[in-house]
Amino acid sequence: MSSLAQAQITCVIADDHPAVLDSVSRVLTAHGIGIVGQARDGEDAVRAIEEHKPQVAVVDLRMPGLSGIGVARRIGPETALILYTGYSDRALLIEALDAGVRGFVLKEAPLADVARAIETVAKGDVYVDPVLAGVLAGGESMQSMKMLTQREREVLRLLADGLGNEDIGRRLHIAGETARAHIRNAMRKLAADTRTHAVAMALRQSLIE
Repeated sequence: MSSLAQAQITCVIADDHPAVLDSVSRVLTAHGIGIVGQARDGEDAVRAIEEHKPQVAVVDLRMPGLSGIGVARRIGPETALILYTGYSDRALLIEALDAGVRGFVLKEAPLADVARAIETVAKGDVYVDPVLAGVLAGGESMQSMKMLTQREREVLRLLADGLGNEDIGRRLHIAGETARAHIRNAMRKLAADTRTHAVAMALRQSLIE
């Protein structure tokens, strides 16, 4: 067991199959990961994540109401989201990366891989199932892991319009602190010293208009 697992990484699991929720929860608990919430559909997943604020969420791609990618777009960057999926469609994977997903695990993989993925994304890294790595092998798609997410571009665009954290939050229906976190992440990715510098770089690279 890794030191991260011993430090009790907190996790929410979302899947519309009770057997999957049970089996994944049991394996993760055995690895020392704290399961703080479960959900059976996308909207419940968003509510559980907002309530418990876990470090990581493991979310099924296909769920009733709201997909795993939809969940990724609704939550703040404080929670790293892993898609647990049976699909390996390249377009879906790239869309997920753009939404801010930090990990991908195939449902056919050993359950221990889910624990490994959680420990990886909790450190701030990206985890890609080895089978899916080949799907994402193209240079452009791998680069998209480091690009700004859709939400980060939205926040920078509003920042460029002169809005502050709270105004950005109200415009995007997120908390002001969440807007601040998106800005910090964008600054880190762009290696920008200030918010103004981040906006200037995003404009120069045509990441925002």
